[in-house]
Amino acid sequence: MERYKQEFIEFMVESDVLKFGDFTLKSGRKSPFFMNAGAYVTGSQLHRLGLAYAQAINENFGLDFDVVFGPAYKGIPLSVITTMAIQELYGKEVRYCSNRKEAKDHGDTGILLGSPLADGDRVLIVEDVTTSGKSIEETYPILRAQADVEVVGLMVSLNRMEVGKGGSMCALDEVRERYGFPTAAIVTMQDVVEYLHNREVRGRVVIDDQVKAAIDAYYEQYGAKA
Repeated sequence: MERYKQEFIEFMVESDVLKFGDFTLKSGRKSPFFMNAGAYVTGSQLHRLGLAYAQAINENFGLDFDVVFGPAYKGIPLSVITTMAIQELYGKEVRYCSNRKEAKDHGDTGILLGSPLADGDRVLIVEDVTTSGKSIEETYPILRAQADVEVVGLMVSLNRMEVGKGGSMCALDEVRERYGFPTAAIVTMQDVVEYLHNREVRGRVVIDDQVKAAIDAYYEQYGAKA
C-alpha cells in the first residue's frame, strides 16, 4: 500500500473522523464503523486534508479542470481547502464553487456560492464519502442547469465499498455508470482494514480481531458484489 494512503488512514483515526463501534447510518443500516468529515476542525487538520485531496485528484484525474465543486454542506469547506491546496502544491489556480440548499433571493442571489459557472467549464466534484449517491442526484442537475459544464470526476476521501441503490455495485461505481464520469477515493475500507488490523495508532489498536470480525460480517451482508 502506498505510503500516502497509510498516512491518510492514520490521520482519519487520529482526528476522530473514522470511528469503530456500533452506529446507525442514515440508511438505517447498523454499521461497525462511521466516518464523519465534519470532525476535521482545526487549521492544521483542514490544511492536511486539502493537501490529501489535491494529491489524490492529481494522481487520479490530473489538473486539467477549472472548478472544484463541493455539494452542500460538507462539500463546501472541502472545495475551498482543495482549491487552496492545488495552488499551494502545483501552482495552478482553479476556482471553488458550491451550492446552497435553497436559492438566495437577495444580495448575492442564486443557488451557488463562490465562482459562477460558465459554458465549457471543466468541473471536479469533491465529497467526504458517497454511500448512496443521493447528493450527486441532487447536485448534478444543479450543475447542468447553471451552464454547459463538463464534470471530469468525483473524488471522495473514503470509499465505503458497500452496495448502492442498485444492490450490486458500490455507490461510487453506480455514480460512474449513471453519469459517465470517473470516480475515485483517497482510500477504501479494504485499505483501512488491511492497514489497521492489529496495528497500534497512537498507542491503541482500533481494529482488533473482534472489530474485524464485525466488519467482515457487515460486508457479507452489505458489501458490493461487483
